[in-house]
Amino acid sequence: MKQLLVIFFLGCILLSCEQSTSEEHVHAPDGSHPGEEGLKSVSYTVYSEKSELFVEFKPLVVGSTSNFATHLTQLGEQFIPYTEGEVTVSLIIGTSGLKNSTMAPSSPGIFRLALQPQKAGWAKLLFNIKTQTFTDQMIIDSIQVFNDEKTAISAQSETSNNSDISYLKEQAWKVAFANAPIVKQTIFDVIKTTGEIMSAPGDAMTIVAKSNGIVKFSGNSLLLGVSVKKGQSLFSISGGEIPFENVDATKQLADAELLTAQKEFDRVAELIKDRLVTQSEFQTVKLRLENAKISLSNLKRNYYSGGKRADSPMDGTIKNVLVTEGQYVTAGQPLAVVSKNQKLVLKAELSLKYTDQISSITDANFRLIQNNKTFNTKELNGHLLSIGKTTEVNIPYLPIYFQIDGKPEIIPGSFAEVFLNTTAINNALVIPTSALIEEQGVFFAYVQTSGESFQKRELKLGVNNGFLVQVIGGLSEGERLVTKGAYQIKLSQASGTMPAHGHEH
Repeated sequence: MKQLLVIFFLGCILLSCEQSTSEEHVHAPDGSHPGEEGLKSVSYTVYSEKSELFVEFKPLVVGSTSNFATHLTQLGEQFIPYTEGEVTVSLIIGTSGLKNSTMAPSSPGIFRLALQPQKAGWAKLLFNIKTQTFTDQMIIDSIQVFNDEKTAISAQSETSNNSDISYLKEQAWKVAFANAPIVKQTIFDVIKTTGEIMSAPGDAMTIVAKSNGIVKFSGNSLLLGVSVKKGQSLFSISGGEIPFENVDATKQLADAELLTAQKEFDRVAELIKDRLVTQSEFQTVKLRLENAKISLSNLKRNYYSGGKRADSPMDGTIKNVLVTEGQYVTAGQPLAVVSKNQKLVLKAELSLKYTDQISSITDANFRLIQNNKTFNTKELNGHLLSIGKTTEVNIPYLPIYFQIDGKPEIIPGSFAEVFLNTTAINNALVIPTSALIEEQGVFFAYVQTSGESFQKRELKLGVNNGFLVQVIGGLSEGERLVTKGAYQIKLSQASGTMPAHGHEH
């Protein structure tokens, strides 16, 4: 009995010790014990002309393996993740080094790499990218490799910017996103006004009826925007059952008149040989024959059975159809307008209060109302045609005309917001208008402070030319500005949600 009590008592003691040991061996999320400070991940963001590198890893310690969550983005009009390629990371200390490679991303844009340093000191990391179409390299200088974890922990920085907005690469890769460094350049002061797109003189021609009658469409494709060829029949005009408009009957009479005139001429031509008719009589008969030929020739021109043809005068597209099928038209009445759309005219209205700046106007930017696209007259091979010297009746504006090349999305008749470029403002800090976010009349933009961190800045703006806007306050040269996707960052910030993260921490 005493032996059983001793065994039971010893078992309780062992169990108590085991539970105490288990409770004490608890890890914090960073891998450290409670009350201890563990290694915090560090991150670096580096750009080349082709790529953005954002990499996260624990500080490098001799003998410890550091895992690299390497985020690679291909730069361009829209930033996209690398979905293929070989990525190699190399750690170089002095003349020695080591490297590790992966042949494919673990998920789009994220390449998993690892290094185990064997030597302490200051080093540099090289990231080499090799795809099917190009190669790239990015370097991170002055990376310290520590002798032990304790030294690495003591060297960790305590500073952090809690005001930064987190927007992950996985989020940016799913939307139209891009950023660019803020630079200084020349921007022109502008006069903001309105305008209209018109066809250039000679670029559009009107098809008119050549006779009275009932109009019929040739084919089923006489619609706005349809391409036509020079000489292509578009309409026919026939008198139908209207007696005095019957083109067919008129042609038959002309045929008969020509036949009669020809017979009379043949008869008189034989008689004049023997001087049985006078020269005057012969000339009268000859003139009748020529007139009959001319009349019939005019009727036959663009004529076919069923009416008089109206053809396209040039290659182009149908700009406007001015009649309906079955409508009665008169000779000279417009039927349709065909346009080449090779050349267009931008007409802008200049307020009289800016007349002192007329001589400084060189070119213009214009934004179409229907699709919000912005163009520049010089980029469309355009030039200033003329500036009106007088205003129209009851309209206190001077017309300004620019000729430009036509484009499918620039449609004659469209209205536009026009920015007339005048005097140059040199060395101005400018950003694209696509970067702006407006909130109750106040403008903001997002600056990327690191790979996945952003700051919202309130801006003080100057000149806006439709493409670029001058920034007087709120930004600094060299900062990377979000040029596409700023609104998505705003929405993400408002929702407070983030997708599942696959980074190494």
